[in-house]
Amino acid sequence: MSVFLWVLQGVLALLLVSGGAYKIATRAGLAKQFAVLSSGAWGALGAVEIVAGVLLIVPAATGWWPVLTPWAAVAIVLESLALVGVYGRVSLAFTAANPLVFAAGMGLVAALIAVGRFVWSPLG
Repeated sequence: MSVFLWVLQGVLALLLVSGGAYKIATRAGLAKQFAVLSSGAWGALGAVEIVAGVLLIVPAATGWWPVLTPWAAVAIVLESLALVGVYGRVSLAFTAANPLVFAAGMGLVAALIAVGRFVWSPLG
């Protein structure tokens, strides 16, 4: 189970860091496309994603406060719920290209990591 969780953490961390960098780099365009949030809010969400992506891997791998890893997953679950709400207000088409589908999937994977690291295979 631990290897499976590590793979999920690695994939999710990669998606979070790349998605966060995208949100920071294109925050003005995102604010125009999804007017529910301002440009600064999109930049803040991007920063949160980058930090959470790093916290999914570094503390667990180094043994330095490994409890931060499942809490980073919990933070991503909460952020994903917020993004599902934002995308749900703007984009109602249920297609694979809809960011709502991606945010919901990211939240489910993060929830699996959080439960896995709190209950099934705790770190440290």
